[in-house]
Amino acid sequence: MKAIVNRIIPFSSVDGPGNRTAVFFQGCNINCKYCHNPETRGLCKECGVCAEHCPAGALSREEGGKICFDPSKCVQCDTCIHICPHDSSPRTQEMTPEEVYQAVKKQIPFIRGISVSGGECMLQPEFLTELFRLVKRDGLTTLIDSNGTISFKDYPELMEVTDGVMLDIKAFDCGEHREVTGASNDIVLANAVYLAETSKLYEVRAVIVPELYDTEQSIRKMGKFLAPYLAVHDFRVKLIAFRPMGVRKEYAHYAVPDQNYLNSLADILKDCGFKNIVII
Repeated sequence: MKAIVNRIIPFSSVDGPGNRTAVFFQGCNINCKYCHNPETRGLCKECGVCAEHCPAGALSREEGGKICFDPSKCVQCDTCIHICPHDSSPRTQEMTPEEVYQAVKKQIPFIRGISVSGGECMLQPEFLTELFRLVKRDGLTTLIDSNGTISFKDYPELMEVTDGVMLDIKAFDCGEHREVTGASNDIVLANAVYLAETSKLYEVRAVIVPELYDTEQSIRKMGKFLAPYLAVHDFRVKLIAFRPMGVRKEYAHYAVPDQNYLNSLADILKDCGFKNIVII
């Protein structure tokens, strides 16, 4: 069993509670216009554009066309991911759950657990199940960061070893969600209910891009929709201001919402009964 891993961040304080190792998987099934990690979306097509433009010579092309990456020469300039025409990266690794966990174990006892993200990590549910089983043996916690378009209910074995899910609700209205991502949000909202009812919903995330969709109405409807489940299990809502850094240039023109506007959205959630609200 193998999966393509974009990168592993040994220590992260923004991917769940406490200090965590974050594992980013390659590949995504939707296309968010504001995607801040577009290089995690696609798989390498071996086109060679990155090797032609690598200023440090860290990328080369073997006979047969395969792209080879030499990390010892890499200067982290990110030229390769900026020019890739396929929203991919030549610096990914194909790894087994055991290999990923060996990278995680280097941080014990300085981490509370691991968080898996992407791309969309739920494209690899069997891999996550095996990885989480390894992680749980050493007493670490496990969190999934997901766009919510794949049904969690269909993977009970994974849910047994998952401590919580950080769920994106890109937009509450289905039409606006399709405009933002190219996909419906029916499964996303069904997942929100399932995770809340089973006390697996750790966090709901919304990226605030006022020029792209009606963020005020989306937050208002989302708050009313989710508020009844606070009686089952407390979970937090994270409001994330759009920022142009890392976004594909054709979508980098959207304005960054100011603090007053973000505070007004938080007030809407407070009126719905939410107390655990984070603005970043």
